[in-house]
Amino acid sequence: MCADSQHSDLSAATVCLHAVFHGSVQGVGFRYRTSRLVSQHPISGFVKNLSDGTVELMVQASDKSILDEFFDEMMLAFATNVTDVSIQEVTPDPSCLNFSIKR
Repeated sequence: MCADSQHSDLSAATVCLHAVFHGSVQGVGFRYRTSRLVSQHPISGFVKNLSDGTVELMVQASDKSILDEFFDEMMLAFATNVTDVSIQEVTPDPSCLNFSIKR
C-alpha cells in the first residue's frame, strides 16, 4: 500500500483504515488539506485521487483513538465537500512509515 518507506515492526495495536470519499472531493485541495491535517497526528498512509472522481485515503496509527480523532476532524473540515464516505479496517502495512499524496 505505501511505497518508498523503510520496513518497521508494527505493534499489535496498530490500526489501519481505508476510506473512499464521494462528493466534491477533487480539484478543491482535498488531498493537500488532508495531508496538512495528518501532519498534526502520528499517522502514516496516503491520499490519492481515483479516476471515478472519488478520493482514496489509507491511514494507520498505533491506536484507534488517534484515527477516530483524525476522522472527526476530517469530517468537520470537509463537511461541505463530502456526500458519502465508506471506511473499513484493513491489515496494517509495516512498510508505511510516512504520509504521502499519491498522483
